[in-house]
Amino acid sequence: MKFTSTLIKGKLIKRYKRFFVDIKVNNSILTAHCPNTGSMMGLLDEGNSVWVTKNDNPNRKLKFTLELIKVNKKLVGVNTHRANRIVEHGLKKKLFKEFKLIKKIIPEFKYSNDTRFDFLCDKNIIEVKNVTLLRSDDLAEFPDAITSRGTKHLAKLVDSIKKNYKPYVLFLTQIQGINNFRIAKDIDNNYYQNYLIAKKAGVKFLAYRCTLNSKEIKIEKKINIIDE
Repeated sequence: MKFTSTLIKGKLIKRYKRFFVDIKVNNSILTAHCPNTGSMMGLLDEGNSVWVTKNDNPNRKLKFTLELIKVNKKLVGVNTHRANRIVEHGLKKKLFKEFKLIKKIIPEFKYSNDTRFDFLCDKNIIEVKNVTLLRSDDLAEFPDAITSRGTKHLAKLVDSIKKNYKPYVLFLTQIQGINNFRIAKDIDNNYYQNYLIAKKAGVKFLAYRCTLNSKEIKIEKKINIIDE
């Protein structure tokens, strides 16, 4: 997935009201939209290098969108709205070895009246989870806050097996150079316990990391999932 405009680099001042970030660019301060509803734990230290895109749509209140943050010399993609675009690009380009043979990609698959999953690829349901939590040098984690929605999705994925679907959760790790992933059970133990139940029931879990720069973000390689 390529960025359609040049990214602007700045320094993070603060995030507030959940969806606003103040950023210093040269000698000016701009306010950008923060397209991430998570806690963004570990990413929001003042002075971190950040990159934003600019949108000239006159109907937009905020013209800038936060895209990347650099933490511990690693770029992290924080725009959760781009996660499905990155995965869709990877599916079309056959970058996931598990899905190289799929013939049909349906985004926003309506599974039931109260549940949509990110993709249906033939009989494979794929639910994407964007991963930005980095508390160790080579270990990414999810979630960064309690996720009742994520837990609900796990139960629905287990249910889908009865209907002859093949369900997957894809942890999209938008953190540069990471080789390992695990569930952050100290943050949401309920999600972790339901993860174990879903895994035993037959839901497949995958973690792939991205390569990131100011031009594009795309799928790079599969990484290890560590169970503890």
